[in-house]
Amino acid sequence: MNKRVLGGQLSLRCCGTTYPRPTAGPCWQVYVVMTGLVSEWPTYTWPPSLEIPTPAQREAALAELGYTLADGAGWQWSEDTGPEYHDHPARIALLASADVEPLGNGGAS
Repeated sequence: MNKRVLGGQLSLRCCGTTYPRPTAGPCWQVYVVMTGLVSEWPTYTWPPSLEIPTPAQREAALAELGYTLADGAGWQWSEDTGPEYHDHPARIALLASADVEPLGNGGAS
């Protein structure tokens, strides 16, 4: 892989998703942020639910994408208000980020 990995992100898509496939309601996504086009970022989408994926579920999703948490890394949470252009009231947007690395490059296999 010639793209530089910047980290993993976990976010609640409050209105569902259109990428990589449409969902019918709010769902969580984990994606690996890297240089290049957003449409090329490895992405895992859970079925519609407001329940935050557990650390084990996040690890399994990252592994399915070919990544693992970097040694000593943990998820760091932040919150923000939802964007004003949505047609529903502003919500709190939860985001989590963690340092990740490709499987087989010093990570777990």
